[in-house]
Amino acid sequence: MSYAKADQLLQLATLVSSRRQGLCLDEMCEIFSVSHRTAQRMTRALELQFPDVETIDGADGRKRWRLGNAELRDLISLTAEELTALEVAVNNLERSGMAPEAEALRQLQDKVLSLIPRSKLRLEPDYDALLEAQGFIARPGPKPRVNDQVHAKLVEAIKACRYVEIRYRSNYELEDRPRKLAPLGFLSGTRRYLVAQDPSSSRGPTLKTYRVDNILSAKVSDDYFTRPADFDLQRFANKAFGVFQRDAEITDVIWKFAPEAAEQAVAYQFHPEQTEERQEDGSLVVKFRAAGALEMAWYLYQWGNKVEVIAPPELNALVEGNRRSDFPALP
Repeated sequence: MSYAKADQLLQLATLVSSRRQGLCLDEMCEIFSVSHRTAQRMTRALELQFPDVETIDGADGRKRWRLGNAELRDLISLTAEELTALEVAVNNLERSGMAPEAEALRQLQDKVLSLIPRSKLRLEPDYDALLEAQGFIARPGPKPRVNDQVHAKLVEAIKACRYVEIRYRSNYELEDRPRKLAPLGFLSGTRRYLVAQDPSSSRGPTLKTYRVDNILSAKVSDDYFTRPADFDLQRFANKAFGVFQRDAEITDVIWKFAPEAAEQAVAYQFHPEQTEERQEDGSLVVKFRAAGALEMAWYLYQWGNKVEVIAPPELNALVEGNRRSDFPALP
């Protein structure tokens, strides 16, 4: 067996071991970009090299191959690149103000390392070198402060579909007041927001956002709620440029980047559903539909006079008098 085929077989064994339902032939074809006949040959080699592999009928009626974890423990190794990716992910979460997620990923990292034979972990020199090469020292700039205990309660309520009772102080109120919410998820940006429904709202089951750093306390209620069947957090997030959400402010947005800034601008995705048009003079026109004019204005300030707001007029009024020409660099 060639080295390439042995490596592919080990990858297959790892996948059928790590996935609770195993893999079917169609999934193998997609993952390894091979034909159905080649996938069949791979399963025969898998059964030959790993006698404990089992086949089951999945819920979709397709035959699936599955393997116990113990069979692979002495064969799996971790590369310095994989360890680096884990460490960078943990650090990135920490510097984004997502401490609970960072700790959960750190615990997962420890569990993975504990399952790998020590002889397979002699990667420290390469690992350190790769971390240094990444240049990942810190994320500069401000980051949100989040109360870990409050965040833990919110996560618990989201996963259990239970109401959460909070003390919340908005930026427009002098005192905090109690609220009972049906929490659905989080939006993370410069600040972190809780996406939830307020059953007492006069507007009905409208989705609202609440700044997590303004939640002073949280308690998981004994009452359960039904998660809306049509709720999609990503679709909800796409309605805004940042995290601000208000349906009445959703509008068509058109920005035109000057020719000298076009190459820089094309490297960004300003909105998941944006379209781009390169003009004859080299400028770049970006279009999307979203709310959040103030957040857009804060962002566009970085581009100085290298971007022009074509629409909406309200956004243009916010930025037009602040388009500086003396910035030495673009974002």
